[in-house]
Amino acid sequence: MAERWKPPRCGGSVRTLVIVFGDQLDAGAAVLRSLDPQRDALLMMEVDEESLHVPSHVQRTVLFLSAMRHFADRQVSAGRRVEYVSLTDPDNRHGFEAEIRRAVQRLKPERLAATLPGEWRVLQALERAAEASGCPLTVHEDEHFLTTREAFAGWMAGRRQPILEHFYRWTRKRLDLLIDSDGEPIGGAWNFDKDNREAFRSAPQPADRYRPRRDAITAEVCRLVSERFGDNPGELAGFAWPVTPGQARRQLDRFIAERLPDFGRYQDAMWTDEPFLNHSLLSPALNLKLLDPRDCVRAAIDAFEQGAAPLPAVEGFVRQIVGWREFIRGIYWHSGPDYATRNGLDQHRPLPVLYWSGETEMACMRQSLGQVLAHGYGHHIQRLMVTGNFALLAGVDPKAISDWYLGMYVDAVDWVTLPNTLGMVMHADGGVVGTKPYAASGRYIARMSNYCDGCRFDPGRRTGSQACPFTTLYWDFLLRNERRFRDNGRMRLMLRSLERIDAAERSEIRAAADALREELVGAD
Repeated sequence: MAERWKPPRCGGSVRTLVIVFGDQLDAGAAVLRSLDPQRDALLMMEVDEESLHVPSHVQRTVLFLSAMRHFADRQVSAGRRVEYVSLTDPDNRHGFEAEIRRAVQRLKPERLAATLPGEWRVLQALERAAEASGCPLTVHEDEHFLTTREAFAGWMAGRRQPILEHFYRWTRKRLDLLIDSDGEPIGGAWNFDKDNREAFRSAPQPADRYRPRRDAITAEVCRLVSERFGDNPGELAGFAWPVTPGQARRQLDRFIAERLPDFGRYQDAMWTDEPFLNHSLLSPALNLKLLDPRDCVRAAIDAFEQGAAPLPAVEGFVRQIVGWREFIRGIYWHSGPDYATRNGLDQHRPLPVLYWSGETEMACMRQSLGQVLAHGYGHHIQRLMVTGNFALLAGVDPKAISDWYLGMYVDAVDWVTLPNTLGMVMHADGGVVGTKPYAASGRYIARMSNYCDGCRFDPGRRTGSQACPFTTLYWDFLLRNERRFRDNGRMRLMLRSLERIDAAERSEIRAAADALREELVGAD
């Protein structure tokens, strides 16, 4: 058996204790650059709370813990002092706040420092621990991101509605990305989304997924997580995520060379038993700061300039990183901690059990949920238009589905999952993230995938034993919210279609939807 990994200990008192959380594994972060290796130390903590406050997929827990241990070892090799609290430490209190206070008692620092965490909950725990310990705390801006909180607030000033496209263009200009010498977008358009919505006409042939070698640290963490969190959801067998910057860079290089050229055309497409397709799979490494977004954008633009990837694919990839990713983070911090409590559509049903088991006759949900359980992954259309769309149509409480997204995806950190889920998926924030709900019937899924082939449900039927649950619930959603959205211009065409449905069929749709919710979600 390989020698067990030993948590680093710094020993003695310290001047500055720098707290590094699991999604902050950037060795070049501002908070680390001024460290004195003789007098300052890093504090890293593995605590049960982070896998239990929402049920965390076992692969997500392995990813965080393995990446943290690799990072700690690199810091020790670089000559920095590290105080690392492992899950199996008998004195571990298994919460960030309690562990910071214990470290202060033990190491007696003069001050605390940290990079801004990725979650309001963690920031508040950090601040409480510092106050209770009587230590001054400095929280540094996270330089990993391309837009500071202050810059986003400045962009928001005077705007009634934050529109992604406006933010994206502002960011492209500010960073001089894909801009010609006259200040205009290369290719004559800012957005090539219309070219990036193709469905596969036959079985896709994507390049093999990059699978980094599972080293001794990752293998040991897998055993630990299996023993300690065996009741948590998900499967460990397929774990193959980068846990070091070198692995993350190799994954980026493979994506640019093998998948980016076809990424754009088919980025919204879905296919049975093909969970990864042409997607980059870079978000876990990005969100743990193993990979710099600047490197991702530069690599994609270089591929375009060298003629190795078409502009629509490159622009679509760049938009995901400098547009959507930065926009969502800005919304999270600008909206404040109360954002998580919003429920603009007044939906309160519990999350269906099938989200934890993947067991359902709906082929699209079985595929999308099955790959989440197997890999902790789903691409953006599966998240928005399948698993998310079903929760929206079924009337699930937005907090319940937001917690599921936070726990079940390996790339999940609250700043990214909450606005995406509560805002875009559930339209529960009153239209901050999206100007309309992304509700769709089974026909959308049939158009963008082959999931409906052989499924016993017919996406074209609204009622009856063969009616697709998505289609039944979609029409019921429109009926339930007809008055709520009648002044929303983007909903006008969808609501106008209700005029063709007579009173008898409306009643039939409502009854069928109620029965579905009773069966799949549970009674109010």
